[in-house]
Amino acid sequence: MAANNRRMSGKKGAQVGSGGQRRRGLEGKGPTPPAEMRKGHAKQRAAAAKARRAQGRTQRRPGGKGTSELVVGRNPVVEALREGVPASTLYVQQFIDNDERVREALQLAAERGGINLMEAPRPELDRMTNGLNHQGLVLQVPPYEYAHPEDLLDAAADEGEDALIVALDGVTDPRNLGAVVRSVSAFGGHGVVVPERRAAGMTAGAWKTSAGTAARTPVARATNLTRALEQYKKAGVVVVGLAADGEVELGELEALGGPVAIVVGSEGKGLSRLVGETCDFRVRIPMPGGAESLNAGVAAGIVLYEAARRRA
Repeated sequence: MAANNRRMSGKKGAQVGSGGQRRRGLEGKGPTPPAEMRKGHAKQRAAAAKARRAQGRTQRRPGGKGTSELVVGRNPVVEALREGVPASTLYVQQFIDNDERVREALQLAAERGGINLMEAPRPELDRMTNGLNHQGLVLQVPPYEYAHPEDLLDAAADEGEDALIVALDGVTDPRNLGAVVRSVSAFGGHGVVVPERRAAGMTAGAWKTSAGTAARTPVARATNLTRALEQYKKAGVVVVGLAADGEVELGELEALGGPVAIVVGSEGKGLSRLVGETCDFRVRIPMPGGAESLNAGVAAGIVLYEAARRRA
């Protein structure tokens, strides 16, 4: 037993040394990572912004998707298809009178592609529409995919521009929302923010009023509008609220030349108290004609024009 111990102890054991660290230190660290993976690189920031937008679509960030909507009746369906309102299915009643509007609806749906054509008996359409006078045509509009408020800042950064955003406070008419989207698109803005509750959403009516610009101008939905505006301020965006009794006249506001979020309230009540207190400036639009107020679409268009003029 002792001999065995001596033989074992005579073997060469571990030696004190570098442990191979010097050799490893001389080894290469591999190829340089692509720009998208290098921290602080412009392409890495752009990739991160793209990932956030993708995450927002899949995880339904504040607002997320709404619910499906039905456009009912021959004239409304044809008008929606003409204006490019997104649609998933066109339901046509069996044995329908094939008049000019029905033929146009079928032709528009076929030309656009991606719209399913479904024939259904009248009782089924009555059930779907809760007994509304559908006249044999029903168009299903899929849920709108809202952006996240931060996505609008990312869009401006991607384009190398100062953010130009419109936020709506208490605007409940979808046509006003559509008009604002159209103005934002016309004057080079980066999107519209609406509250999640007690506010107009992107319905078929809003799509039609936007005249197709909703396809390229994002609408973001905020769980809390005041908090979203505060986040914008932290990001260096000046928040400007429109108010009939504003302390600053529109033509005197130099901030419109930089990153700005323009907040428009409802025609009747104007800005809510918390939103008004969050604004950096409360601005009035001069109205020599004596009108007391303007609707949201008109007011936003005037201020967006002034902002675009200053930036040009």
